[in-house]
Amino acid sequence: MASVLFWFRNDLRLHDQAALRAACAAGSASLLPVFCLPSAQEMSDWGFVRSGGQRQRALAATLRDLAAQLAALGCPLLLCRGPAATTLPALAAALHITRLVCEDIAAPEEQADVAALRAAGLDVTTVWQSSLLDPATLPWPSSALPASFTTFRQGLERAGVTPPAPLAAPAALPPWPEGVTIPPHLRAELATVAGDADASTALSTDPRSSLADGAGRFDSGETAGLAHLAQYLDKGLPATYKQTRNGLTGLDFSSKWSPWLASGAVSARRIVAALRRHEAQHGASDGSYWLWFELLWRDYFRFLHLQYGSALYRARGLADSAPASHNAQGFRRWCEGRTGEGLVDAAMRELAATGFLSNRLRQVVASYLIYDLGGDWRAGAAWFESQLIDYDVYSNQGNWLYIAGRGTDPRGGRRFNVAKQTADHDKNGAYRRLWRS
Repeated sequence: MASVLFWFRNDLRLHDQAALRAACAAGSASLLPVFCLPSAQEMSDWGFVRSGGQRQRALAATLRDLAAQLAALGCPLLLCRGPAATTLPALAAALHITRLVCEDIAAPEEQADVAALRAAGLDVTTVWQSSLLDPATLPWPSSALPASFTTFRQGLERAGVTPPAPLAAPAALPPWPEGVTIPPHLRAELATVAGDADASTALSTDPRSSLADGAGRFDSGETAGLAHLAQYLDKGLPATYKQTRNGLTGLDFSSKWSPWLASGAVSARRIVAALRRHEAQHGASDGSYWLWFELLWRDYFRFLHLQYGSALYRARGLADSAPASHNAQGFRRWCEGRTGEGLVDAAMRELAATGFLSNRLRQVVASYLIYDLGGDWRAGAAWFESQLIDYDVYSNQGNWLYIAGRGTDPRGGRRFNVAKQTADHDKNGAYRRLWRS
């Protein structure tokens, strides 16, 4: 029986791991779990690093938790440095392994990586597992998705489509290949991700952050993510979610599930299964429904990628018209929180300091860049990619297209009046004072 490489991507967990189960079910005698660390110096097309310090630190902490769990099962995680498209074929050749299994990700760069692995001679199996719903159970083929989220949601609910039950974490895994020696130039250490001295597991170390919690509730990784999910439900917070979800700062105004969903440390199916148990015990509410509603938005952006692929990354997106020329100077002021608009600047300072921003503020600052500053929406999406610790390729692209009016939304974009948003959500100036500097 042959050995199998299992490539972790945005699925940094052991529960609900259909791809990992597929790797083990193949009858492999040995398994080598691997993660390719992104370069901290890789630059975006807009002149800044693609993965900033906050993201790097959160990733390192998530990987520490995953590595500890794999080690406990006798199948350690191998960390490699370098692009997967070149690093994994070199690793496979050195170890005489030809088969690789991984999560399927429908974004263009991620698809190109898999194509490169196959072109290099690897036998690659991809498994779709990041969505709440199984694409095969939708009332439409992925190539004919409804052109608006509302129609999508209503169609699902009329058809009674439900998510599959989450898979349990494996109780055992195959061992590493016998006598394996990893070439030193391919191997990496976690300490190199976010700095040798930074071994913090906290999602944010700034005490002002909505993700700061002295009890460790907002640590990175699967273990902490599942604990947070349980605590959120135990506190009965789904009942008030719809009323509080537009808050700007604090612990419990929103679910804060996004960092773990983005890294794959907690699966959407695990969350909904827990939410349904909570509803069975305490009753459903507008708030618990709205949590489901938000997870359906997350799915919609994933399925849009299955339908449109690289078209979602064009300057014009799915629209007919090209965007206006980019205001580079305004974009720099926006990134640095120096636009002169108090709410926008406070939000951009929070983002830089913590890697997190409330959903309401993400919409406000995106609208401001596009419509008030004349910035290219793709530059804003790239800045969010660099900064957000809950960056998700599907949701980030989908939300920026939505605000810019270049996705499927029939209203043609969302422009927010900053003065009104300030009056509605920060009338007393508490948020702006908190993030004055």
